[in-house]
Amino acid sequence: MALQQWAVLYILLAFVAANLPWFTRHRFFFGSSEPVKTLPWYLGEWFALYVLVGLIGMGLERLTDGHNHGQGWEFYVIALCMFAVFAIPGFLWRFNIVPMLRRS
Repeated sequence: MALQQWAVLYILLAFVAANLPWFTRHRFFFGSSEPVKTLPWYLGEWFALYVLVGLIGMGLERLTDGHNHGQGWEFYVIALCMFAVFAIPGFLWRFNIVPMLRRS
């Protein structure tokens, strides 16, 4: 598979992973949904998926390039901000659209 195809698949994976916590009421996707998840639970799941996607990205880099390039803290802050931007549709769904649909 070409490098561009890996990059597109990785970006799609990051977008889906960033939105996944907001579309389920189960804690870490397997637990019970009885106690309502609060914002810290959503953010914890979101951050755990950020770390998982980052590790997948490091694995893909090692697979395609043979080694991992050293990154400074700036890289990880920018990646976290991009992951936050990717999560906007799911966040809006959970905290704006779902309550509006329940009221009507």
